Amino acid sequence: MLNGKTIVIGVSGGIAAYKTAEIISRLKKLHANVRVCMTKAATEFITPLTLQTLSRNTVSVDMFEAVPKWDIEHISLASDADIMLIAPATANIIGKIANGIADDMVTTTVMATKAKVIIAPSMNSNMYENPITQQNIDKLKGLGYIFAEPDFGRLACGEVGKGRLADPADIVELVVEYALFEKDLVGKRVVVTAGPTQERIDDVRFISNHSSGKMGYAIAKNAKRRGAEVTLISGSVCLPEIKGIRTIYVKSAVQMYNEVMRLAPSSDIIVKAAAVGDFRVKNAASGKIKKDSYSTIELEKNPDILFELGKNKSYVLVGFCMETEDLEYYASQKLKEKNADFMVANDLTNEGAGFATDTNIVKILHKSGEVEDLPIMSKDDLAGEILDRAKILLK
Repeated sequence: MLNGKTIVIGVSGGIAAYKTAEIISRLKKLHANVRVCMTKAATEFITPLTLQTLSRNTVSVDMFEAVPKWDIEHISLASDADIMLIAPATANIIGKIANGIADDMVTTTVMATKAKVIIAPSMNSNMYENPITQQNIDKLKGLGYIFAEPDFGRLACGEVGKGRLADPADIVELVVEYALFEKDLVGKRVVVTAGPTQERIDDVRFISNHSSGKMGYAIAKNAKRRGAEVTLISGSVCLPEIKGIRTIYVKSAVQMYNEVMRLAPSSDIIVKAAAVGDFRVKNAASGKIKKDSYSTIELEKNPDILFELGKNKSYVLVGFCMETEDLEYYASQKLKEKNADFMVANDLTNEGAGFATDTNIVKILHKSGEVEDLPIMSKDDLAGEILDRAKILLK
């Protein structure tokens, strides 16, 4: 993902400096060029050799040491950076940056760079909550600096509170977001449905489908990366919650219907990627039905969420259609009947498409009659293609 991008990491003197090693490792796996600069205090917690080995680049610490070639180091780092990340950022380094002090390799590089700067605070909770620290953070936020909010939990000092370095995976996600994505959906409200619904037979059993939720979650994450205010309405899935996205968990189709219809009037884009059950059990039982008691299960229709959303809509509506035969025919029928703006259709029989895979192969059907055949791609990439088309319709 980060091929061709240079991420400069500034490490200051906090106990969480050891976690910087994992951040660098994760960035290298995304093919980023990682360059590191450290304060002298940081070298008391982790050695430059460790970070040099992981980043595969020399690590800069001393502003005054002799260099083998003419290249003013902090200027070189500053100009090379696509993103500059300070992790961990102590109260001291935050205070210096906020007040224009540049007296070490990290602060001089921050002062010289024109790249986006992401700051990941890490400190004792009392230090983090100190009004001076909070004033410095607010000042930097006002100047456009990005903060990876620290976590609440047990700290190195033994206290429990807010101040732990954000999870390395969340920090890397923030780097990816600001390195790769335009904020072209800022101010837009996006609702995405994902995953399967479950319809109770009794307190033990239910009717469901094989949806993993991966496609819907990818769309929600892409919208969040692009600056949208995202609400994800999710069935039961085995996927981690996405930080920065409001997630509402539901079980049944009726529950999903109620949540979607509640949010629809204030939405700009609604993407119906969930696999909603067409039917529910008419008289679901309490307790567990004994197997000898089964004869028939009577079903009744669930509300058609996409159809209801298509009535008098004031938002861009994206539908999904999965078939095993006559894909274009059924998708075009659904597009007309539901009054969606476009339909994303895929054939479950195609290898690399459908449930639980990390890739998809789709056709996008438009109201004009145009049919786009997209090649196999990751669900993350497809999420971007879908939102690109939705954004055009917003205009």
